[in-house]
Amino acid sequence: MKLVVQRLIAILLLVVPGFAATYGFLEMKDVVFDYMAAHGDDASSPVFDWLRFVWGLILFVFGVGFVGGWIFYRDRKRNYVAPRFREKKKPAPSEKNE
Repeated sequence: MKLVVQRLIAILLLVVPGFAATYGFLEMKDVVFDYMAAHGDDASSPVFDWLRFVWGLILFVFGVGFVGGWIFYRDRKRNYVAPRFREKKKPAPSEKNE
């Protein structure tokens, strides 16, 4: 039962930032669409909603950054990354210059 709970928590740790990134992207898309659609209406003057756009950008960057960082950390641990991203090996104590 303990393993099932741990896996459920691990899935939630990835799903919640994924949903945040999706919601942030949709908010930014809606703001841009509303602004462009307001240009076609002669009765109103278009106003860009910067607050909603920045909120969506923050959610998107947080979500993508978290999921991307988690994937990078996992791949680095399993040695799936390019050589420049691999951890530098520390010299053994006997190999140090004395």
